Amino acid sequence: MARAIWNGVVIAESNETVVVEGNHYFAPQDVKMEYFKPSSTQSVCPWKGTASYYTLEVDGQTNADAAWYYPDPKPAAAKIKGRIAFWRGVKVEA
Repeated sequence: MARAIWNGVVIAESNETVVVEGNHYFAPQDVKMEYFKPSSTQSVCPWKGTASYYTLEVDGQTNADAAWYYPDPKPAAAKIKGRIAFWRGVKVEA
């Protein structure tokens, strides 16, 4: 069981994450979307494509762009399409 925790709250939990470059990618149905706000931030990975971000809001605390996903990845990264990964202080226990 993999869990993503931030500000003392489990924001994602799954028995089936996809690990790419050491990051656990959670399926959207395994993520508690009430803590996620869309961000306008994007970044580009040469082999995965363009990533979009979410800002986390938990108990009045905000963590800008702490989650990312690839809505339309390049073919080499197709297995993480729409899946969500974390950084910026989000602890992932696996």
